[in-house]
Amino acid sequence: MAKEKNKRLEFKNKKALHDYFILDKYEAGIELQGSEVKAIRASRINLKDSFIRIIKGEVFLLNMHISHLDTAHSTFRPDEMRPRKLLLHKKEISKLYQKVSKEGITIVPLRLYFNDNNKIKVEIATAQGKKLYDKRESLKEANLKRESLTELKNFFKG
Repeated sequence: MAKEKNKRLEFKNKKALHDYFILDKYEAGIELQGSEVKAIRASRINLKDSFIRIIKGEVFLLNMHISHLDTAHSTFRPDEMRPRKLLLHKKEISKLYQKVSKEGITIVPLRLYFNDNNKIKVEIATAQGKKLYDKRESLKEANLKRESLTELKNFFKG
């Protein structure tokens, strides 16, 4: 009898894909406290306005919101918006710092997910901001793609 794979939880930051051109991607671990892992499993997370800063040689994820669970004890509830440390190698941190300081590039979280070993990972990326006309262009492309897919679907149905 084969074991069924559990559905992998994945939370995406769609706003980052809309606002930035993605350059390089990295995978990082995240330092969590108390019942935050259970809250993430219960989908009580928001990555929308989160961003990443390098502070004193350490990488922190800021403004990520993890809501409290009702079952968690009130004395063990960590702050919902607290900065969370990301776990990266020193070489990766230095590469990120050089890119951010010299080229004016930002670091954004793209998605938070459970890997094959059931550990929570954050996919982060170096990104360059889009101008307003770039955002409009990407919206036009997405609309054209969606319309063409619906036309193809209707063509093969009828």
